[in-house]
Amino acid sequence: MRVIIFGAGRVGSAMALDLAADEKFEVTVADIDAEALRRLAGVERLTPVRADLRTVDMIQRLAGAHDLVVGAVPGPLGYGMVRSVIDGGRDIVDISFFEEDPYPELDELARRRGVMAMMDCGVAPGCSNLILGAAQAEMDHVESFSCWVGGLPSVRRQPFEYQAVFSPIDVIAEYTRPARLVENGKVVTREALSEVEHLDFDGAGTLEAFNTDGLRTLLRCDVPNMKEKTLRYPGHADKMRMLRDTGFFSTEEIEVHGARVRPIDLTSELLFSAWHMGEDDEDLTVFRAEVVGRKGEDTVRKTYQMLDRLDRDTGTTSMARTTGYTCTAIVRAVEAGLFRQEGVWAPEAMGRTEGCFRFIFDRLAERGVVFHEEEVVVPVRQGV
Repeated sequence: MRVIIFGAGRVGSAMALDLAADEKFEVTVADIDAEALRRLAGVERLTPVRADLRTVDMIQRLAGAHDLVVGAVPGPLGYGMVRSVIDGGRDIVDISFFEEDPYPELDELARRRGVMAMMDCGVAPGCSNLILGAAQAEMDHVESFSCWVGGLPSVRRQPFEYQAVFSPIDVIAEYTRPARLVENGKVVTREALSEVEHLDFDGAGTLEAFNTDGLRTLLRCDVPNMKEKTLRYPGHADKMRMLRDTGFFSTEEIEVHGARVRPIDLTSELLFSAWHMGEDDEDLTVFRAEVVGRKGEDTVRKTYQMLDRLDRDTGTTSMARTTGYTCTAIVRAVEAGLFRQEGVWAPEAMGRTEGCFRFIFDRLAERGVVFHEEEVVVPVRQGV
């Protein structure tokens, strides 16, 4: 299969190297960053190409020469890139996590063009969607779904105790975009960074969790109670709330000494330096998902937990591993013929499809990203 990856950042590069190591794939990776491409030069079955991915013609020309596109561009570029790929008649597996709703426009376009677009193929959204989809296929009825997930530096350093392993502008969006949850069958909205709770995780200690808008396509599932929260070291939410409420994340222009600026652009530049992950820094990813539902007369609670760390041998960050390897596992599932349906889809559809869930999580385990599964069955008379 001829695959082209749009984006050679940390995650895009990790995916390119992972797929190129497999004889089933010939891989091209495209980006405008010459230095990022230089680091991928000389790898067998991997061709770096310098390209401006903001232009429709370039996207469609490159996509047209390949069997499958993998999208790994920053969120603000994601929707336009995916639309261009679909309109050009190529299948795409994407991790750009753009803010726009792909329904109905992109879904209708994909069906007209006869192509598949698989969205949100990372760790969360991504693995979280697969877990819920598999639970829906296994249980008679799913009552609730909860997910807690976060990427963190292994070493805590004040004042932020955080390092960004992907675009800071995408991180800031988590702190500003209203969070959608489902309560008693209805979609409700909460302020981002709200409803902070503290949870304990083996290997990571006590972390704080707060509302972010991570359910995305899961809002379309028939589950009466759902939430996703982002994990950080305790105290981070207060700092981000202070910056947000003071206006540092605002997208509205203000005048400063005669110049018009958007505060978020300045803040993003400053935080990029403060949050930069250096060559010697290490990160970890913490994940917990819980599904509660009914099987016959029993109430069942299934819990999935994962703790992953930077690969010291290759220097691949944990966030690149957990996000990128989920995406390449989905690419492998598509190549194996396990899932290919026209239209826009998300991983919960694969979770509900026979054979996909185990295939993908086995590929992750082969790469050291291991999800520990626990099931507790409680007779209905005892409750949960």
